[in-house]
Amino acid sequence: MIELRPPCRCAHSSPHLFSSPGLCLQPLRLPGHPRSLAGHRGGKRKSFSFSCHCHLVGERFNWHAGPHPLCLVERIANQPLLPNRSRLDCNAKQWRLFADILNDVAMFLEIMAPIYPIFFTMTVCTSNLAKCIVSVAGGATRAALTMHQARRNNMADVSAKDSSQETLVNLAGLLVSLLMLPLVSACPSFSLGCFFFLTALHIYANYRAVRALVLETLNEGRLRLVLKHFLQRGDVLGPTSANQMEPLWTGFWPSLSLSLGVPLHCLISSVFELQQLVEGHQEPYLLRWDKSQRQVQVVLSQMAGPETILRAATHGLVLEALQGNGPLPRELEELRNQVQAGPEKDSWVIVRETHQVLDELFPKFLKGLQDAGWKTEKHQLEVDEWRATWLLSPEKKIL
Repeated sequence: MIELRPPCRCAHSSPHLFSSPGLCLQPLRLPGHPRSLAGHRGGKRKSFSFSCHCHLVGERFNWHAGPHPLCLVERIANQPLLPNRSRLDCNAKQWRLFADILNDVAMFLEIMAPIYPIFFTMTVCTSNLAKCIVSVAGGATRAALTMHQARRNNMADVSAKDSSQETLVNLAGLLVSLLMLPLVSACPSFSLGCFFFLTALHIYANYRAVRALVLETLNEGRLRLVLKHFLQRGDVLGPTSANQMEPLWTGFWPSLSLSLGVPLHCLISSVFELQQLVEGHQEPYLLRWDKSQRQVQVVLSQMAGPETILRAATHGLVLEALQGNGPLPRELEELRNQVQAGPEKDSWVIVRETHQVLDELFPKFLKGLQDAGWKTEKHQLEVDEWRATWLLSPEKKIL
């Protein structure tokens, strides 16, 4: 009846191995490397090896690199410096701004390092670590934004022009710095003041540039804004208006925890709970709502496409609206009164009733998105790789 299909399978299972959704680890013996690992995600194998010794001292674990520095470098090169790399695509504008600010912080630390010789090593190491994060976040978001700007599928041309402009700006900056250096070298306070002024100007210019971006694909932040406007006023915001309203500083901490593509065992622990989630709809996703934790978890079917994922995210944000304020359509207003009146109804009952409301509401919302200029055939929602297959009851339509 139920079949779980994680994105990859490991042929050699062992209780000593670590695994996660989409990541299987199995032993790989290499000459001269006493301990090594090989991991593959999504079916594509990536090898990395390391040698280390673990010593337990009190309640702390101290890890020391073994006699293979190249292996340690290889391990660092194959490990992400930022958690959850898919968010770089989903929130490209926020991460672009974050990378610019962090780069300025790294340069400030480099300037301050000689002033405090006692903390010189720590300051320089922190600066280099920040620059590594800037390299990952900046490079990833630049690629995402270049794809957006390549309107004629001319990504190579856009990248070449971007590199040429950057080279020209760097050359101009070098010439200006050579002219200003004799003027500010004799006065450290004036030099520091110039740095703060130019840093503030740099952050403001990058903020205005990121704010000017108009992305036609929906991520969670833009979808929340568009859906809220649709529920309150009945029409759909266009990409230009929604991008102008999208939060750039607070977009990392949404009020609702929306998880798409979670494994089935996160939602249910018995067949009875599965029947509760399946009954009352024929959509290829299962949704669980935790009202107290403000958390929505969604299991996706193998047949779930971009439109289904968009509906599942809309469903979760509609449940969030039931716990908020503001005008809602009549059907949702009745459900909100029931939710705010008390815990008389179980959350799965509310989820089932919102399925029925969305059967009428979502087609109108989807058509409004398409008419307003949004690209609904793809999205920038954060979706994990877990999929599940379940059977509906015999009287239901088989998908």
